[in-house]
Order: sequence, then structure tokens, then C-alpha cells
Amino acid sequence: MDLRAALTAHRLVAIVRGDDPDAALRTVLTLAEEGMELIEVSLTGKDALTVIARARQALGPARPLGAGTVLTADDARAARRAGADFAVTPALGEGVGAAIEAGMPVLAGVMTPTDIVAARGLGAAALKIFPAAEAGGPAYLKALRGPFPDEPFVPVGGVDEAAARAYLAAGASAVGVGSPLVGDAADGGSITGLRARARAFRAVAEEFTP
Repeated sequence: MDLRAALTAHRLVAIVRGDDPDAALRTVLTLAEEGMELIEVSLTGKDALTVIARARQALGPARPLGAGTVLTADDARAARRAGADFAVTPALGEGVGAAIEAGMPVLAGVMTPTDIVAARGLGAAALKIFPAAEAGGPAYLKALRGPFPDEPFVPVGGVDEAAARAYLAAGASAVGVGSPLVGDAADGGSITGLRARARAFRAVAEEFTP
């Protein structure tokens, strides 16, 4: 999987984390129906590996499916066995190298310029600025693009529709969207509301689709 190209093509990574595995699976499948091509299931959700395995079976082998909050080597290997084909980390831990070894491209969590250089050395496919809002928002992304003009940055954390538009306008390859998109759907909340939010975020992404 060419994760960097997929990020640039689709502009959004949907982040699903829930306390109800059945609702989390419904959320993943609904997002896929609504045209969200890049979906990650956070390993901090209840029975997340089972959700990934069930989603993989339902979506088939060709649809991108990620595992999020991959911290350890065991996390990476378990996610791969469950059917994930890319990994997302909050930081530069052992999960990055283990995921790459397992054949999964990695969206690696970074905060500082030092992190960015380290992630590049580890072979990360793209760089997740996290937590992006607390780091300084779109202004921080603009500052990073000075010394790192060609790095594929993906801001994550507090990204609503307005922030998504601002980050993409500032040169982000994509944005990661969690609760502003998913709401309470992964805990058993409204699927109708989820569909409406998915369409709104997709409309933002399409403004910046090549």
C-alpha cells in the first residue's frame, strides 16, 4: 500500500474508537459506505482487534484499513494479524519499526523537528502532528513546512471541519478526524448523524483533492 499517495488522494483519515465493538464496526462500515477511503480503528477501543478483523472480512482485501494507537511491537504484529494494512502511532515507539517489518506503512506521531528527522530515519511513510491543536494549529504546520517543505504532514487532534480546511490550505497532505466526525456513533449513537458528518468532511476534502 502506498500510504503517502493515498493520503494525498483522499485527504482524510477517519479515526474510530469506541466502547461498543458492534457499534464501532457499524461505524467503520458506514464510513466506508460514505466514501471514507482511509479508516483507522484505534487499539484503545474495546475489542479493537476483533473490530479490525470483522471489518476486514466485511470490506474485503482491497480496502485500506488501519490500526491506530500502535505503541508496541506486539501491537503492530497483532494488528497485522487482524487484517490492518497500515499503522498509526501517537509517538516514535517500537511500534513504528515493528509495523514496517510486518509490511505496514506507518503514519508516525511527531511533535517537534527532532521527531520529524527521527521518523524519517525510521522509514515512516507520513508524519502525524499530534496533538495538533495544542501544538499551535495551522500556524505550527506552516512553520514546520519551512524546513520540511516536502514532508507529508497529517495533523490530528481537535480537527473539526473548519480546522480541516485550514490545515489542508496550509499544506497538510491529509487530516485525521476522530470525535468531530464519529461523535458517539462508535458507542451506539446515531448513524444518521454520522452519515451527515461524513458527507460534510468529505465536502471539505474535495475542495483540496488534486
